[in-house]
Amino acid sequence: MLTHPPGAGIIAALKAGGIEFVVSVPDIVTSDGLLWPISRDPGLRLVRVCKEDEGVSICGAMSYNGTRALLLMQQTGLMDSLNAIRAIGVEYRLPICMMVGLQGKEPERLPADSASYGVRIIEPVLDAMQIRHRLIETADDIDPIVADIEGCYHDSAPFVFLIGRSPT
Repeated sequence: MLTHPPGAGIIAALKAGGIEFVVSVPDIVTSDGLLWPISRDPGLRLVRVCKEDEGVSICGAMSYNGTRALLLMQQTGLMDSLNAIRAIGVEYRLPICMMVGLQGKEPERLPADSASYGVRIIEPVLDAMQIRHRLIETADDIDPIVADIEGCYHDSAPFVFLIGRSPT
């Protein structure tokens, strides 16, 4: 039986990767295990936005002064902000680090095998845009987070963490 990834472990990895700001639109998949604990964490600053594409712009702008930020959202918001990600992250080559809750993904299935069309298309869309991504579903998936954040900023390119199971 798979266990949910621990939110505290994900938050610790974000901090170890140098993330200082979390820009967020509330997401039901990550709210309990990530968003609310982040809002109370004195080591992270939470910026609430109304639309995900605003978050893309904010994260991109912060990179100009060396500030590392993470955009926390749901896959519907990712899809809604693809044009901003394309322009700011891909074409302008800015490091947009994103954590995306996969609302509706079944725990025992990979995203590509989900009954939810909105979940199933996420990885192919990211692949078509040549945006690197990693699925986080268990505690074992947390270890690469720091290196992925480092790669995002070193390569000055977008990266997406896909949260397939709600963190606890």
